[in-house]
Amino acid sequence: MKIAVKREQSQTCLSFAEREQFARVSRKIAVKREQSQTCLSFAEREQFARVSRKIAVKREQSQTCLSFAEREQFARVSRKIAVKREQSQTCLSFAEVSILRAAKKWVYLALLLPALLISCGKDDDNAPEPEEDEINWNDAADQSSMALANLFWNTKEKWFNDDSNGKADWNYWPQAHALDVLTDAWLRSNDNTYKAYFDQWYEGVKARNGNTFENDFYDDMEWNALAILRVWQATNDPKFKDAALQLWEYIKTGWNDNAGGGICWKKGQEYSKNACSNGPACILAARLYREFGDESNKEWALKIYNWEKSTLFNSNNGMVYDNINSETGETKTDWIFTYNQGTFIGSAVELYKIFNEKAYLNDAVLAADYTTSSLTSNSVLKSEGTGDGGLFKGIFIRYFTDLIRQDRLDASARKRYIQFISYNAETLWTQGTSKPAVLYGPDWTVKPGSVTGLTEQLSGCMLIEATALLNKEGLLE
Repeated sequence: MKIAVKREQSQTCLSFAEREQFARVSRKIAVKREQSQTCLSFAEREQFARVSRKIAVKREQSQTCLSFAEREQFARVSRKIAVKREQSQTCLSFAEVSILRAAKKWVYLALLLPALLISCGKDDDNAPEPEEDEINWNDAADQSSMALANLFWNTKEKWFNDDSNGKADWNYWPQAHALDVLTDAWLRSNDNTYKAYFDQWYEGVKARNGNTFENDFYDDMEWNALAILRVWQATNDPKFKDAALQLWEYIKTGWNDNAGGGICWKKGQEYSKNACSNGPACILAARLYREFGDESNKEWALKIYNWEKSTLFNSNNGMVYDNINSETGETKTDWIFTYNQGTFIGSAVELYKIFNEKAYLNDAVLAADYTTSSLTSNSVLKSEGTGDGGLFKGIFIRYFTDLIRQDRLDASARKRYIQFISYNAETLWTQGTSKPAVLYGPDWTVKPGSVTGLTEQLSGCMLIEATALLNKEGLLE
């Protein structure tokens, strides 16, 4: 009767070929069980059992079809079973076979009734996604952030090496993002293993940078000031507060009237006004205002944001241009990087937090929509190379995640963004992570070799920590 009702409602179902595949695989499993041959991996058995349970549940609910993603999931495991059968390495446990047999009774019934030979076109409009219910994101984040600490930390110098093989080349700005990841991990887990690095980082990075946090590159100082401020907020250790405020005073000297305003990229290159030196500066000014209440910092945040929006932001499509050269008047409209998109989003979100004006969220959404649609390859953020470029995606993810968490973000945008970040994280963890070391490369769809660089590792860490945070807050679907 339930099947007949479903036919009348023309609701979707497994295709005939998929049901045939299920039946064939079920028979193969029974044969393998009798032969007592070896079994699928634990993850594969769990995966197959989950889909079987979903079929049984949907039968009870008179929902005789699986979603496209579930059918894809089932098909993938079925193919693995077929391959392993050829290799004489396939069987399920008795309990798993029992689950499968309970579920397959419905499938065999479906095969006998023409009522179920209905097109599945509705769900096929959606792209398949990696399995999301297999991954414990808290555990993944712990593995990820611990790998950063264990494989990149220079215990002698007290800063992070340039690669996972102990290459002790000094690079100032990634140190900030490594500290950010440790802060993410500590706030998420409350594991003091992460916190123990904070004081060491402060000592080692400051010493290696000439016993100061000041630097000729304004963006580098901004990254470090942002990370240091977060540690102050997490620990109330006054040395981090003092360092952040001292850096901010020096950063403000980078503002000049060339190109109508903006903070220059580098001391001595006052003509180069870059997104990377203004987006983070706006975020820093806004956070300092919210933390300490100095009205002048609110004005700085507004001034920087308005300059960047009017000079480097395309309000028609959401692109953030890399820089403008005040000497030539040239704007680099063909240099579009994920990190500049991210810090513009972060700036808009920070001003929204201060003023509660939806217009700022709209700016952030425009930039986010451009990034997720145009700076991707098959719905995954594209590779931007190694070196400095290895960090770009992680910076985008950090501020994109903050946008997702805003209460007045439109529900449709939030859903779309959560699907995007989930797909990227699942792709990275299942396809782009070299395990058991837990190493990431610049391409999140491809595992790196035995050695990887600090910047690309950091981007992967930021994605996994962001996903764990969203999961902890109940925002993942």
